[in-house]
Amino acid sequence: AISTFVMGKSPYKNVLVNDLILDKEGKKMSKSRGNGVDSFELFDKYGADVVRWYLYYVSPAWTPTRFDEEGLKEVDSKFFRTVKNVYNFFTLYANTDGINVGDFHIDAKERPELDRWVLSKLNNLVKGVREDMEVYDTTKAVRKIQEFVSEDLSNWYIRRSRRRFWAEDLTDDKKAVYQTTYEVLVTVMKLSAPFAPYISEEIFRNLTGEESVHVAYFPEVDQALIDEKVEEKMDLVRDIVGLGRGARESVKIKVRQPLQKVLVDGAYETTISDLVPLIKEELNVKEVEFAKNLAEYMNFSLKPNFRALGPVLGKNMGLFGKKLGELDANEWVPKVQAGEKITVDLNGESFTASEEHIQVNIAAKEGFTVNMENNVFAILDTTLNETLIHEGFAREMISRVQQMRKNNDYEMMDNIKIVYHADEEFAAGIDAFADYVKSETLAKELVKDAGVEGEVYNLNDHDVKLFVEKL
Repeated sequence: AISTFVMGKSPYKNVLVNDLILDKEGKKMSKSRGNGVDSFELFDKYGADVVRWYLYYVSPAWTPTRFDEEGLKEVDSKFFRTVKNVYNFFTLYANTDGINVGDFHIDAKERPELDRWVLSKLNNLVKGVREDMEVYDTTKAVRKIQEFVSEDLSNWYIRRSRRRFWAEDLTDDKKAVYQTTYEVLVTVMKLSAPFAPYISEEIFRNLTGEESVHVAYFPEVDQALIDEKVEEKMDLVRDIVGLGRGARESVKIKVRQPLQKVLVDGAYETTISDLVPLIKEELNVKEVEFAKNLAEYMNFSLKPNFRALGPVLGKNMGLFGKKLGELDANEWVPKVQAGEKITVDLNGESFTASEEHIQVNIAAKEGFTVNMENNVFAILDTTLNETLIHEGFAREMISRVQQMRKNNDYEMMDNIKIVYHADEEFAAGIDAFADYVKSETLAKELVKDAGVEGEVYNLNDHDVKLFVEKL
């Protein structure tokens, strides 16, 4: 007001005014209520970066912020611990291999599709964060960064690239994964610097040897690295994998238990056929079948969406449900999902129903389980034969031995001896897959011994006594 009166203009171009910070119930913090928090205790417990990031993440600064310590734990886990794990994973293998990323260069266009996908995602992230910051929307910016780190970088790219880091020779593929991970980490630290100044400074300086992330230029979008087709293709595969895992959970079959096959829509064959090995590994299936007619494996039914239609149809709801039941659901489901409408006669009145008026129910036929979202299907063949069951035993043992290696603080390349005792059925599975168990655990010896002194574990409903020692 004073500036406008004296100078005839506002003293600022833009202004953001912080609103109140409330407790998790939405009540104003006060000493009398005893619902306040000690910021210095939070800094000591979680670090200043985590507190800052949470305040950006939970809501825009110009709205009242409900403060809940559980939210601090969530962002600490999903962003800070995740980015530290990615950084530690990268540096562990880079130091083991004596790698200096600056010593080689693989052009982005020459790198594998997985690398090109994450670089495209990264540049779309840079684009989105810059747009958000132009309008001072820090909440959208940090949420985008956190989702990229948690879902795209850690849960997909790094997890899918682990074996590339393990390769013995420094091939172009291994150079590409090192270079890509380095570039992504450096860029993410630059993007995060305004919101998490301490961890971004530490990781950036350790990676680059440069003076400070806070005097580096903020990332610019490299439009040439954005490839929407590669993103759509990989994201479709991720959707199918997610649906397949959901289908497993619905029938309580562990991911470590191999299955014979997953069926996906034949319409996707041309698009994702070269990524079949990835789908097989992620879903732990022997085959990926592109089915021309998914109805062979599923039963459909059409029901009224009562919530949407209640105020519209009233007493005619039952009649509408009957009319839907008379239709060939297998024929009509694809039409409805493609946007086609259904017109029926309700006591002499014409009623046209669209997709939001209709609920599609799907049930898998015997021996299969199905999961669907946004008209994308994953159908798992859940029939287990002896070979699949035996491989499931082997995978469970591998998982347990790897955990025992970790608990014993063995080094990554330490060779071990495994001694076990189990019933005949479980032992038969281990015998059948002995070489696989040994190769995955770096075991030079795999011995069955009834007198073994070890801990008993329940592996796929079988009691197995296990002992490992370093050779």
